[in-house]
Amino acid sequence: MPEATRSGSCACGAVRYRIALPPRWVAHCHCSMCRRAQGAAFVTWAGADEAGFVLESGAGDLQRHRSSPEAVRSFCGRCGTPLFFQSTRWPGEVHVTLATLDDAAGFEPQQHVHWTDRVAWAHCGDGLPRSD
Repeated sequence: MPEATRSGSCACGAVRYRIALPPRWVAHCHCSMCRRAQGAAFVTWAGADEAGFVLESGAGDLQRHRSSPEAVRSFCGRCGTPLFFQSTRWPGEVHVTLATLDDAAGFEPQQHVHWTDRVAWAHCGDGLPRSD
């Protein structure tokens, strides 16, 4: 594991993880599946290399849900915090919810994805690129 890492956890602390830096990317996702899984207008993800991802604790508390034929979403079974996303569309990556990092300094979002799927009531005037 490289020296430069960042740790994160669920709300209750049962599940802890660490990712290697730098992240591959950071983006706001507006797809309907992410919105429902998070209960929010959009979710901000950081893409991490699977080889640099370590589940430090809580393996027994981690629950997984196959949200589509190619994707799995993981969350804490104790407190329900959404944590990770993995898909065969992005092999070798683990996407972590940015809000679960202990310190997200330097993890600036680079774009909005699935922009046309966004909710009408959330307004994003940040000037970031928007893509589908």
